Amino acid sequence: MTAPDKEILCTLGPASLNDRVLARLEELGVNLFRINLSHTKLQDLPRVIDYIRSRSAVPICLDTEGAQIRTGDMLNGEIAVRENSIVHAHKLRVPGDAFNFNLYPDDVIDKLEVGDFISIDFNSVLVQVISRDDTEVAMRVLHGGVIGQNKAVTVERDIALDTLTAKDVAALEYGRSVGIRHVALSFANRGSDVDQVRALVGDDTFLISKIECRNGLINLDEISEKSDALLIDRGDLSRQEPIERIPALQKLIIARGQAHRRKVYVATNLLESMITAPRPTRAEVNDVINTLLDGADGLVLAAETAIGKDPVGCVAMIVKLIREFRVLNARTPAPHHEGLAYVPTDPTSLLIEPHGGALVSRVSPASAIADLDTLPRLTVRDTDLLDAHQIGVGTFSPLTGFMDRETLTSVLHRKRLPDGAAWTVPVLLQVDAERARTLAAGQRRVLTDDAGHAHAVIDVSEVYRHDLDEIGRLAFGTASTEHPGVARLHRNGDHFVAGAITLIEERPSPWREFELTPRQSRFIFAHKGWSKVVAFHGRNISHRGHEHLQLQALERTNADGLFINPVIGPKKPGDFLPRPILRSYQMLIDFGLYPAGKVLLGALATYPRYAGPREAVFNAICRKNIGCSHFIVGRNHAGVGDFYDDRSYRALFDELGDTGITPVFFDAIGYNPTTGAYESGLHDDAQAISGTRVRDSLLRGEPLPDWYVRGIVQDMISAELKAGQPLFHA
Repeated sequence: MTAPDKEILCTLGPASLNDRVLARLEELGVNLFRINLSHTKLQDLPRVIDYIRSRSAVPICLDTEGAQIRTGDMLNGEIAVRENSIVHAHKLRVPGDAFNFNLYPDDVIDKLEVGDFISIDFNSVLVQVISRDDTEVAMRVLHGGVIGQNKAVTVERDIALDTLTAKDVAALEYGRSVGIRHVALSFANRGSDVDQVRALVGDDTFLISKIECRNGLINLDEISEKSDALLIDRGDLSRQEPIERIPALQKLIIARGQAHRRKVYVATNLLESMITAPRPTRAEVNDVINTLLDGADGLVLAAETAIGKDPVGCVAMIVKLIREFRVLNARTPAPHHEGLAYVPTDPTSLLIEPHGGALVSRVSPASAIADLDTLPRLTVRDTDLLDAHQIGVGTFSPLTGFMDRETLTSVLHRKRLPDGAAWTVPVLLQVDAERARTLAAGQRRVLTDDAGHAHAVIDVSEVYRHDLDEIGRLAFGTASTEHPGVARLHRNGDHFVAGAITLIEERPSPWREFELTPRQSRFIFAHKGWSKVVAFHGRNISHRGHEHLQLQALERTNADGLFINPVIGPKKPGDFLPRPILRSYQMLIDFGLYPAGKVLLGALATYPRYAGPREAVFNAICRKNIGCSHFIVGRNHAGVGDFYDDRSYRALFDELGDTGITPVFFDAIGYNPTTGAYESGLHDDAQAISGTRVRDSLLRGEPLPDWYVRGIVQDMISAELKAGQPLFHA
C-alpha cells in the first residue's frame, strides 16, 4: 500500500505481539519488524522470533543494545530521587530503590570518575559523581525526578564502551543461525564498530547503523560507507546534542546518507501522542511530512507500536501521511542539502552572555605542557592559586592572566579594563624584590604551592612595581593597614608579575562537589530549564535575614532559580570556615525551606578582598560568568568595619551603567516582633540581623532566637562544637 521508496519499520512489543495486530501490520505494508534487544531477554528471543515468523512474512531486524548505559531493575519499576540527596550506583546487584541501584553494563562503574555529570532517563534526572571505590559510586542529585528501570543514561564525558554487549553477540549469533538477515547497530561511534558487527553477521546481512551519539555524527561518512543504511534515533541523539539542533542534524544526516547512496530511516516521537491518544497532534503530522520532505527513506515507530494503545491505528496514520507526501512531493520537489557537514557547537542558551562575550578556558593537562618537568618553579600563595584557578576555568572572564601595568592602571582609575569592559578589582600576582629580580618578560614559570605541587603555568609578560598606597586608596578606598585587604596588599610585596595563566591541576579541596565551574553551573542551569537566575554571595552561615532577602529576590526578579554561592576560600580571623556555611544551607534545603526545584547550592573557591562596592561589582561579574542574570547586593556587601558608606554601592553600579548583570539591592534586614515579619530597612520597632552578631554569639555559646537563626542550624552548630569541629578561621 505504500510507496516502494518510503518504508515503515515497526518495533514489536506487548501491544503488537498478537495474531490480529501482526496480520494487520503486514496488510498495511510494514516493511520490517524490529526486535529491541534492550527490552527483550536473551532466553525469550527464540520464542519471539518463532512467534512472529509463524504469523507473518515480514522480515525481522535485531536491534542491538550497543555501546550504551542503562539503569538496572527497580523494585517497583521506577524510583523517585530527591534533589540534593546522595544516591549510590553499585556494581553488585541490589534491589533498586531511591538511594541504591545498578547501572548496566556492570563494569561501567569502573569507568566513572569523580566530577562526572550523569543524565538519567532522558534528562529527567541529573547527578554528579562525588566519590567512588571498586564497588560503587556516590552521586549528588542536582536535579531530582523519577527514574525508570532500563532507561537511558548519559555521561557528559566520552567514555569507552564495547560496541556490542555479550547479550548482543549471543543474540546476533543466534539470529544468523536461524536466517535473520537484518541487523541494526545501536550507538555506532565509528567505522570500526560497523566492521566488528559485519564480521559477526556476514556480508549478506542488511546492516543498519543507528546515528544517536556525537561520535556517530563526527564519523558519519566512514560509518555510512560501511553500512547498508542509517537510522537517526532522534531521542538518544538529543541526549548529547541540544534538542533545538535535531531538525538541522536530521537534514545533515539524510544528506550525507544520500551522498553515499545509503537509505536513511528516522525514529523517535513520530506519533508519540498516539501511545495513549486516538489521534496525533498537528505538530506530529507536520514533523512526519517534513521528515519525508527532508528525504528520509523510511519511518520507524517504536513505543507507538510496542506498548501503545493502538499499533494498527499508528501505522494506518503513517500510511495516510506517506500518501499525502506523495501528492505534496509531486508539486514541490524535496530540497537538496549538498555540502553540509557536522560542526560541533555549544548548545544554544538563553542564559546571560559571559562578561566580554565568551568564557575564557585556559585549562590543559600537564602532559600537554612541553618540558613541564624542567621549567623553573615559582612558589606562590594559596590566594594566588585560587586566582589562577578561577582565571583558568573562566570565572574571571575576560581575564586570561594576572594584570599588567596598563590593565592595573585602567582598573584603578577607570574601573574598566583597557578595552572598556567594566572591571573594578585588581587581580595581581605579587612578589618581593628578591624574587622579582629572577623574573623577566618571556619566561615561563610553573606556579606551585608550598609543598612544590604544580598547579598552573604563567607566561610572564611583564614584571613591574606600583605604589601600594595608591592601590590601597583607589581599590579599597583607604591606605590604612587596619583594612584587611590593604594589610594583605602590603604583606605580599610591591613587585607584580603579569602574564597569561594555564591551569594544569586543580588544587585539592574537600568541597569539590560544590565547586562548580562556570561551564558546569551553566550546564546545570540549562538542564533545570533556568534562564533567569539570581545569585547570592556570602561568607557566613545562613541566618533568617539571608533567607528573607533570597526569597524576596526570587519573587522580585521572577527568576527561575536561586544560586546560593558562598565564598569558601581563606578569610580573615573570625570568619566562618566552609564546612558550617555549606552545612547550614544544605540543612535548609534538606528540610524543604526553599521552594522545591528553585535552589542550587554551590561554592566559589575564592577569597574576600573586603573591597566594598568595587568587590560587589566584581562578585556580580563573576556570577554573570557563572550564568546568573541577577545578583543580590546587601547592605555593606563585601565590606568590613566602617570603611564603606551603604549608599556607595548603588552609586558605583550607577556609575558603571549596564554591566550585563542586574543588581538586586537590599537595605539592612530587620525583624519586626510586633508583626512577626522581616522588613527591609530598620524601622523603630525592627530588630537588626547581622552576621557579626551570629559569629559573636556562637563564639560565646549564647543561643539566638529562632527568628534570628533557625533552630536546626543552631543545633547543627552545637553538635559541631561538641564534636570538636572548628567553626572559624584562626
